[in-house]
Amino acid sequence: MIYKFIVGSEESENFKLEITIDSGDSFMRLRNTILDAAGYSKDQMDSFYICDDEWNKEKEVTVMDMGSDSDEDVWIMDETPLDELLDDEGQKLKFVFDYMTERYFYMVLKETIPGKHLHDPLCTRKEGKAPRETVDFEEEVKPTPKIPDASTIDDLGEEFYGDTSFNDDELGDLDAFEGDEPIEP
Repeated sequence: MIYKFIVGSEESENFKLEITIDSGDSFMRLRNTILDAAGYSKDQMDSFYICDDEWNKEKEVTVMDMGSDSDEDVWIMDETPLDELLDDEGQKLKFVFDYMTERYFYMVLKETIPGKHLHDPLCTRKEGKAPRETVDFEEEVKPTPKIPDASTIDDLGEEFYGDTSFNDDELGDLDAFEGDEPIEP
């Protein structure tokens, strides 16, 4: 059977790929086809996530076993054929290509073509430009707004803080905080 995937990015809305691959091929071959089509290197950690209809991650297929001690199943890209975890048209996936910032491509299994086979995966359509492969944290950090300090408090005026008088009743029962007893949530 042949699988046709549509691959896209929220970062570059005009970027789209169509990948055609045999259902018996591995997730690794799908990964390499996507990375080649996007012009990315293959030396980064990345993972596929099988998602539910709301794009929530359900199962992870990773490049290598990270030695987790959990009881969950571990799927390795090179050892896992696509048809072991995918078979329904419309199945959603995320391909996290940048672990540091959780950047990903979204994918949909657009079509299954039974009775046909494909020797090598193909990128059958490419539109737009892929987002940058990695993000430089120095460039991406946005300056934080200046927090007022004592020298600027007078400039803010009463409108910022409200009026200068208060009523003791507005503070509530401060006696509840006295003593050594912890407050139960």
